[in-house]
Amino acid sequence: MPGAQVAGRIALLLRLVGRNPAGTPLAEIVRDSGLTRPTVHRLLTSLAAEGLLDHDAVRRTWHYGPEVFVMGTVAAARYPIEELARPSLVRLAEATGESAFLSIRRGAETVCLLREEGSFPIRSFVLHEGVRFPLGVASAGMAILAYLPEPEVDALLADTGSVDTETFAARWGAQHSPASIRANLERTRVTGYAVNPGLVLEGSWGMGAAIFDRSGRPGWALSLTGIEPRFKPERQKILGQLLLDEASRITQTLQRPPIA
Repeated sequence: MPGAQVAGRIALLLRLVGRNPAGTPLAEIVRDSGLTRPTVHRLLTSLAAEGLLDHDAVRRTWHYGPEVFVMGTVAAARYPIEELARPSLVRLAEATGESAFLSIRRGAETVCLLREEGSFPIRSFVLHEGVRFPLGVASAGMAILAYLPEPEVDALLADTGSVDTETFAARWGAQHSPASIRANLERTRVTGYAVNPGLVLEGSWGMGAAIFDRSGRPGWALSLTGIEPRFKPERQKILGQLLLDEASRITQTLQRPPIA
């Protein structure tokens, strides 16, 4: 239906704008949306008129507007995961020196929600608030994907392989083929935590552990990122156990019966 199509396009543009806190240029939004430039510009301008977006005329970038902040503030009360996860991120960053993150599953993607910087001076900047990765790309998405029901995994990987395979491979590399992702899923199920050995960006490593909701489904993930020398095999076991401990702590809190 025309109205549903417009709503879908608006939701897509809002997600694309939110990928980069520093702002997203029009050309990038047009490229990734698959819509024509006039259509994108018209929709962005309409969203700006409603306060949902802002346009930086100097840098020629688009940003979230004040209405998005207001809606996010109101919605936050219904989703207390950030409040529960922040202490875990602080403990992980302090114990490891690495940067710690909370990501949430949204459909076939993960979205980074929170970050806590560690004390180690050299950092990886692949992950930041608002960045999105397909499930199976990066350690948080791998940790979540590993614990989804097998039919759901099959469907997601089929989508990964069928939606313009060449474009997906060009964006994420052959190391993220369905076969490679499945092999990493098996390793994740054995250890309980996912390891990303520089698959998104060479030299930038990550590890993740899933957080489960009340129904036992993986809905979020904690992760640590840093440079390759900080993720040697002997240290991976230590980092993995820390991630699993904190993920379990949050899961247990989420799964407690609500107070009557």
